Amino acid sequence: MSRINLLPWREQRRKEQRKEFTVIAVLVAVGCLVGIFLAHIQVNGLIQQQQQRNNFLQNEIRILDRQIAEIQELEATRRALVDRMTIIQELQTSRPVVVRLFDELVTTLPGGTYLTSVTQRGANLEIAGMAESNARVSAYMRNLEDSPWFSEPVLLVIETREDRGVRLSDFRLTVRQTSPGAENTEEASR
Repeated sequence: MSRINLLPWREQRRKEQRKEFTVIAVLVAVGCLVGIFLAHIQVNGLIQQQQQRNNFLQNEIRILDRQIAEIQELEATRRALVDRMTIIQELQTSRPVVVRLFDELVTTLPGGTYLTSVTQRGANLEIAGMAESNARVSAYMRNLEDSPWFSEPVLLVIETREDRGVRLSDFRLTVRQTSPGAENTEEASR
């Protein structure tokens, strides 16, 4: 048999394989670097696009916040105007009521009875006066009860005294002020 020395061939083959491996490793490394670079560019592009979206949304949120503040301001102004209108309307409707109340006080007053003071506290009136007898005070209270403008008369004090030979009854009573239209409105709401 002949002796064939395969060592130089094997060594040459190993060098070629190393060279091929090095070339392939360099190509793979370059490919990985290119892939990483492209992925980095893609991710940076996505981040930048998302930041633009976020900035757009923040700008829109600021605009909406300003609009909400304006709406709240307008609502507050509207509430204030409605409150003013309600107060003005109440004043307009109650303006003739005072005249009607004084007229009704005089209309219900029986002869021989005189008023010395009328004080209003909310919807209650405190009436003080003099009468020639206790019966006239009772008649006055009945007249107040029958009036559509008054209700619930309550006698607080009645004192009898003599003045120049005439017997007088000083009285003080309270009565609740009502409005004829208010009773109809309350009944309609029930």
